[in-house]
Amino acid sequence: MSGTRLLRVLGAAFAVAAVVGGTIGQGILRTPGLVAAAVPDATLILALWLVGGAIAAVDACSTVELGASTGEAGGPFAFVRRAFGPVAGLAAGLADWLGNLGAVAFIAVVFAEYLGRLKIDGGLPIPVLSVLLIAIMFALQWRGTKSAARAQEAGSALKAVLFMGLIAVLAFARGEPQGPAAASPSGVITLAAGIAALRAVYGTYYGWNSAAYFAEELRNPRGLVRGTFVGIALVTAVFVGLNAAMLHVLTPAQMAGSTLVAADAAGRVMGARADTGMTVVSLVSLVTILGVMLMFLPRILFAMGRSFGVERLAGVAEGGTPRAALAATAIGGALLALVGVYETLLAFSAVLLAMVGVAVNLAAIVLRRREPTLERPWKMPLFPLPAIFSALVNTALVVAFVVEDPVTSLSAIAAMAVLLAVIVPLLRRHARG
Repeated sequence: MSGTRLLRVLGAAFAVAAVVGGTIGQGILRTPGLVAAAVPDATLILALWLVGGAIAAVDACSTVELGASTGEAGGPFAFVRRAFGPVAGLAAGLADWLGNLGAVAFIAVVFAEYLGRLKIDGGLPIPVLSVLLIAIMFALQWRGTKSAARAQEAGSALKAVLFMGLIAVLAFARGEPQGPAAASPSGVITLAAGIAALRAVYGTYYGWNSAAYFAEELRNPRGLVRGTFVGIALVTAVFVGLNAAMLHVLTPAQMAGSTLVAADAAGRVMGARADTGMTVVSLVSLVTILGVMLMFLPRILFAMGRSFGVERLAGVAEGGTPRAALAATAIGGALLALVGVYETLLAFSAVLLAMVGVAVNLAAIVLRRREPTLERPWKMPLFPLPAIFSALVNTALVVAFVVEDPVTSLSAIAAMAVLLAVIVPLLRRHARG
């Protein structure tokens, strides 16, 4: 280990790659069917995907201002800790790390399943392939920040090219006639259906904050600003463009309820070759998301370790990698992939991550008032309206998750409270020493 400071070796290109790589994935291939089922009108479908991107951009205002001004690693943990104290920061960091750790395992398992579809799994069981993928990505991260960043930039660029290619193939195909059949059969779209569809759309944009975890490693704080907003713009273009292209081939009624609309649309155009093509797109999407996650999740553990004096987690190798935090993340994800507990964490994570979003929005308001002299390379426009709006949106998500699944949501909140009750005294005892 060479110290407890990360290296400032990342640029705006990596920030863009982190957002694109961490956001565009299986969600956009699956969610359009849910949206079309709730709002079966082509114009409204496209409008919802545009609105989703706009909401993500507004929500990003709080994160970008905080990341650029504090310049600390760890994302929400660092922001919430600075605004509301160590216990609140620990709660945000744990919720963020644990919730996303389940996604690491899930992504690895799905990747292994897709290898099987291409008959290139070597006959190995899915759990073994999942662990092997995590191990390979772990080795790439272990080498250093620069090499991991270059791989992420290349992977995200390839992903963008593949999705643009898919959009072009669908857009230039012979389209379905869009007439009255494209609208809701009843002629009425309820408010509840519209809200449910918008929530699904916004959930697909989750990952837009990926660059913020690397605020301490960006050479220029404005790289976070440019990278995040350019990344969100590119993601929005892909999401809207892909939905427009799918609507060129399929009607909303044909999209509704499909678990993989993009594959259905590609099947109309490419026939039997569509399955192979979409599987390749899915594999690239999954591996780039996993790459981003195995970069930013260790930064959360690293930041918490440094803040609470846990020296082993706070160590940084010469290449800039927080190796102990990386190892803990990779081992945790591999174990979850082996035993399947990741599904529980994924079920728990939705309400906790939405609560973290509220805390970040409020932190932006609190720190603007409490630390008015803090140098802010970028300030959110119309302060505090973007933060207030985003806090209301994230609060509505929390309420929706609790109403839809009170048992899981309340269990997640209770589990986090118990975890904090156990960990906080241990950390205080460790600090006393």
